[in-house]
Amino acid sequence: MTLLDDFHAALASASGDLPRPELLAEGLAHACVQVLPVDGAGISLLIAERRMPLGASGPDATEAERLQFTVGEGPCLSAHAEQGPVVADEAAICSRWPGYHDALVARTPIRGVISLPLRDSTRGIGALDLYVAPPRTVRALSLSDALVVSNEVSTCLQIQDQLMRHRDDGPAWQHAPAAGRRSAVWQAVGMVHDALGVGVPESLALLRARAFADDSTVDHLAAQLLAHAVAADELALDPDTTR
Repeated sequence: MTLLDDFHAALASASGDLPRPELLAEGLAHACVQVLPVDGAGISLLIAERRMPLGASGPDATEAERLQFTVGEGPCLSAHAEQGPVVADEAAICSRWPGYHDALVARTPIRGVISLPLRDSTRGIGALDLYVAPPRTVRALSLSDALVVSNEVSTCLQIQDQLMRHRDDGPAWQHAPAAGRRSAVWQAVGMVHDALGVGVPESLALLRARAFADDSTVDHLAAQLLAHAVAADELALDPDTTR
């Protein structure tokens, strides 16, 4: 069997547990872990400059994405910006994205990241993040194999979008649980904007600064704001948000 044969067999197996169309990305992430020497995988899109996670293979991969979004830097964002693969062991993560490194090491066992841009026919649409934890290293992964798999991930997402274009409720990925949780962040950004009268970038920066100061994530802070456990106007009063 070829790598793609193995990938589709793993995807079919994962899809038995994740049958709903909005869970395709989660199934794809699980299939990546089954066929590549990695410990986790996550899939995200960048829509109108907004990062939207679609699915991950497990809690550590989910946390790694949230931390990258919280600090606003990391391999996935670089892969999307550069439109090329980014392979980073722990030393490279520490050197290029020190804020992300510190959070990643403190909160997950992950010590290496391989980020591969996902593309449609004309443009970059997101990234596939592959994560490794000791004793695995990024050097154990064949980049050519990873690119074969990432291209197939892109193809699977595009096929689903084409098949579901007749639906009135939009592409299936926007109904993924991970995407729904991230949409809460943009609601929280709106709350900060309304409460403090600052722009969207500044509102997101305040959320990120407060989450960083609390050793938390923007996603968790957004949930607190929506539950009224934290008031939006508190962010302007927190001296840590000015760091």
